[in-house]
Amino acid sequence: MTTDLRAQLATHGRIDLAALDARSTPGFDGAKADGKAALAALGPELADLQERLYAGGRAEATERRVLLLLQGMDTSGKGGTIGAVGGLVHPHGLVLSSFGKPTETELAHDFLWRIEQRMPEAGQVGVFDRSHYEDVLIGRVRALAEPEEIERRYGAIAAFEEQFVASGGVLVKCLLHIDPDVQAERLRARLEDPTKYWKYNPADLDERELWDEYRTAYEIAVERTSTYVAPWHVVPAGRKWYRNWAVATLLLEALRSLDLEWPPADFDPAAELARLDGEGSATGS
Repeated sequence: MTTDLRAQLATHGRIDLAALDARSTPGFDGAKADGKAALAALGPELADLQERLYAGGRAEATERRVLLLLQGMDTSGKGGTIGAVGGLVHPHGLVLSSFGKPTETELAHDFLWRIEQRMPEAGQVGVFDRSHYEDVLIGRVRALAEPEEIERRYGAIAAFEEQFVASGGVLVKCLLHIDPDVQAERLRARLEDPTKYWKYNPADLDERELWDEYRTAYEIAVERTSTYVAPWHVVPAGRKWYRNWAVATLLLEALRSLDLEWPPADFDPAAELARLDGEGSATGS
């Protein structure tokens, strides 16, 4: 198994998503059972590092924060990934945000305004289910903005992400990659199981008809916004167990890169223990 999945899955420059096997498992040699066990094994270290990050933020000892950003076609498993990976860490310090159709208030501002309102604060791990990239994906495919505006947004996104990293943030951008066959299987599963009807939206088939257009939009967005400080990681998501392990590993590697330590006390622990012991003696008397 790889020791640097970030480097293995990171992409720069032109990308051909149609040529990438959505069911591949780069960096992992085992089978499904092995992948599930490997995911569980990541839990203790992931939880420990996330708590150190949170403690540093609470103690105002760090400006460090992490943003895990998930993008992907319908049924790529953004929600499932959040459940599998988020369940490994402490809920305090984990902030989830989901971005759907902009509200009237949000539309009255620049497209990044609503994103700025939900960025993680010091010590937090933020998770985005969709993100500002919707504005250059569906915005491009559905012509919701003029071509000149779409072009402007690529540069605005790169600058926004660079500023986030410069201010102490770490950005983990994951494109959950599936192909049309995988999506068809998952849509069929939703339609054949009454317990999954709530996941299905007839509009999903409308968007599916534009698969090639969305694929091109993703390829352009990745090419234009995968930078040294905020690279895109293309995660094959045709196998759910691998997708979950890969995203958890990417998050773990990002936390490891911060060399997190427990924040030092801003008081004298020995003196506080003496006070506590004295309090106990006084109570006993």
